[in-house]
Amino acid sequence: MPLSMCGNGAVCTVKKVGGNSAVRQHLNNLGFNVGTPVTVVSTLDGNLIVRVRDARVAIDRMMANRILV
Repeated sequence: MPLSMCGNGAVCTVKKVGGNSAVRQHLNNLGFNVGTPVTVVSTLDGNLIVRVRDARVAIDRMMANRILV
């Protein structure tokens, strides 16, 4: 399921990162690697603030749809 469907407080593990190679590389650089735990801190209109690798990252709905958990 895409990360955008997870609710507040959900702890998920990244299973797959989709998109073209530039998008995958960008998400990889942010810490969204396969097997990495991700915690949803808050959501607002589909945009998410997540905790990944001891950092808080804000991503929009389109990017969150490319991260499968």
